[in-house]
Amino acid sequence: MSIDEISLSNSKLYTILTNKAGKGRKGTIVAMVAGTKTETVISVIEKIPLKQRKLVREITLDMAGNMGLIAKKCFPNTARVTARFHVQKLAAEAMEKAKKSNARFEFKTLSNGDTLRQLLARSRYFLYKNKSKWTQNQIKRAALLFELYPDIHKGNNLTQELRGIFENTIDKVIGFAKLAKWHEKVYQSGFKSFNTISRTITNHLKLL
Repeated sequence: MSIDEISLSNSKLYTILTNKAGKGRKGTIVAMVAGTKTETVISVIEKIPLKQRKLVREITLDMAGNMGLIAKKCFPNTARVTARFHVQKLAAEAMEKAKKSNARFEFKTLSNGDTLRQLLARSRYFLYKNKSKWTQNQIKRAALLFELYPDIHKGNNLTQELRGIFENTIDKVIGFAKLAKWHEKVYQSGFKSFNTISRTITNHLKLL
């Protein structure tokens, strides 16, 4: 199972409970509730017989406190797991803050033909991708970017390392050890935005 909030075209928030085994077919959406108010969502999900809810082995959720409370109340015997997507989304947001804090625009043309403004704008296409998927042009652009903005380089390294931990580590013990080293690097970097995600991960460590 998975529980998350979504925003539809009218900008209204909905809480959606899905069955991942459905893979988009009929029966994938188990419940959709207008809003994210904890009491309302719980009252709707609890209409599903408890016997059926007890059959759920695992539920994936984001780091919002209300989602954790809903999952705990409605699925008391179910393992709760924080979605890796949400962890990586926080890392991307921290990376964006690091980029903005370094933005200074000078009207000069770089060796690849970009101006500084263009370099920063175009970097968004690759900074949030796995480094192994960068094209040759993106690798060259990254080299220029990182030479001019060392803090963005450090922020990207932290983001890439965190992505690697979640995408390539299967054993939880090894994963926790790698996260501990990553936390230390964040502390040494001095980035406030990454300190925030570091604390968030620590608070949700048992659910990862």
